[in-house]
Amino acid sequence: MGTIHVMEHPLIEHKLTLMRDKRTGTKEFRALLQEVAMLMAYELTRSLPLAEVTIETPVTNAQFRVIAGKTLALVPVLRAGLGMLDGILNLIPAAKVGHVGLYRDHDTLQPVEYYCKLPSNLQERDVIVVDPMLATGGSASAALTVVKRHGAVHPKLMVLVAVPEGIKKIQTDHPDVDIYTAAIDEGLNEKGYIVPGLGDAGDRLYGTF
Repeated sequence: MGTIHVMEHPLIEHKLTLMRDKRTGTKEFRALLQEVAMLMAYELTRSLPLAEVTIETPVTNAQFRVIAGKTLALVPVLRAGLGMLDGILNLIPAAKVGHVGLYRDHDTLQPVEYYCKLPSNLQERDVIVVDPMLATGGSASAALTVVKRHGAVHPKLMVLVAVPEGIKKIQTDHPDVDIYTAAIDEGLNEKGYIVPGLGDAGDRLYGTF
């Protein structure tokens, strides 16, 4: 079973609290989301493998360590996942980026894939699927299915806020996937919104209320 990692860093908690506040405007919300994503990426990448290399400093030759293997692949789920992308790229500018677009069918309520463009050689990369909210888990589960279909092995899921319902969905559909989140909230209301949550992340990010 995949592991749930709750990133209880003081800076993450502080910025997430500001994002939850309904008085926080679009510009500030967007900046905070990028900052939190960067802080979360810092924690998530702690286990990246390292390899020793020899370099010449201004003083002498010496051995040091660099990240080994292929670069990371970041896969934001359109559209809200894009709001986290720049923050992560500020920390890991060499990461490859793919996109998965999903919408919910009004009749079946199931996610439908409408766009997919992914980096090559996913099987050789550490793949991180990025989406701010893990609510019902349907979209995140579908996105993980897509990246696995294209070769990803043990992808990770990074979300801002999760609830038990969404976590259960991912653990059922993708028991190999580790989930990284800044907070686990109480649950979903009758409209499917996270409580207490922060509203619709996409609407608050782009001002489309």
